[in-house]
Amino acid sequence: MDRRSLLALGLGAGAVGLAGRLPGAHGQPAASGQAAPAPGAAQAQPFRILMLTFRGDTDVERGFRDYFAANEIKVEFLTRDVERDAGRVKPILAEVLPTFKPNLIYTYGTPNTLAVAGPYDAPPDSPYVHDIPVVFALVAAPVQVKIAPSLASSGRNVTGAVHVVPTDVQMRAMQSYKPFRKVGVIYSPNERNSVAIIEEMKAFGAGIDATVIAQPLTMVGNRPTGDGVEDFVRNLKAQGADWLYLPADTFLATIFDRVGPAALAAGLPTFGATEFFLREGLGLVGLVSRYYSVGQLAASKAVEILVQRVPPRDIPIETLRRFALIINMNIAKQLGVYPPIAMLNYAEVIT
Repeated sequence: MDRRSLLALGLGAGAVGLAGRLPGAHGQPAASGQAAPAPGAAQAQPFRILMLTFRGDTDVERGFRDYFAANEIKVEFLTRDVERDAGRVKPILAEVLPTFKPNLIYTYGTPNTLAVAGPYDAPPDSPYVHDIPVVFALVAAPVQVKIAPSLASSGRNVTGAVHVVPTDVQMRAMQSYKPFRKVGVIYSPNERNSVAIIEEMKAFGAGIDATVIAQPLTMVGNRPTGDGVEDFVRNLKAQGADWLYLPADTFLATIFDRVGPAALAAGLPTFGATEFFLREGLGLVGLVSRYYSVGQLAASKAVEILVQRVPPRDIPIETLRRFALIINMNIAKQLGVYPPIAMLNYAEVIT
């Protein structure tokens, strides 16, 4: 894949989803000099937003809150962290909703979003939130996990921002860096978005005569654990994996600090679907959406709901327009696996 091909797919040096401008309606970048809609003096009371995070505050939440501040929209935020356990969502809602009475709920990741809104085909009397708008971020495959029947409309009180670059585009970028015949992937089997991504990887691999070796994390009941993850990495290398792919898996992200060093020790190059892995998990390369920009895109949708009073069902679920190819050159040196020279013309290099 050459530079022209990658740029046609929305890549570029330091590419960011919002191109330095706040998006307007439906996530579109605002025209030059045009600010996102804001209530200004007409807003009598601050909006109340409940933010349900998964692993504490990230750049996604910072981008989300900063969007409101930059556009002078008054908001009272109440943040509750589920501490990596979406099972905590229901007790939090039972405690918070009657007293805080949010105008909107922000959810981080697929497990949190499903715990709040449920699948779109759940019975009407199911114990999910039906009467408060929900805006999600960091959901990799909202259609596959039944958050929405299509990206055009959830058909209900839900919309949000997808952060993952299409799987086939990632696989081609990985192949452009270093050709492969076998790709290992570690994932949480209870996260339906991860399962869906693996199926997409296998479909792509079948087209180029490549094998995907999928390794599920160990489960305790219905929850994944990091037990034995270092052994999983070594075993994938022993099975001949040319790459270790790290999907946008909510739980897996909490143990990147174990996966990255294990892969480095095993001499196994890693390709990450999220920015966090490249910056915090000793990843080699990744094609990603920037977390901060994803948060701003989600916030732009919340503004449409709260300020413009657009029903969530009428607001498309979208991803960013441009992505960033990030290479950690320190890891490349340690592995002795360097990128093609041409790739350095458009990649962001971490040194």
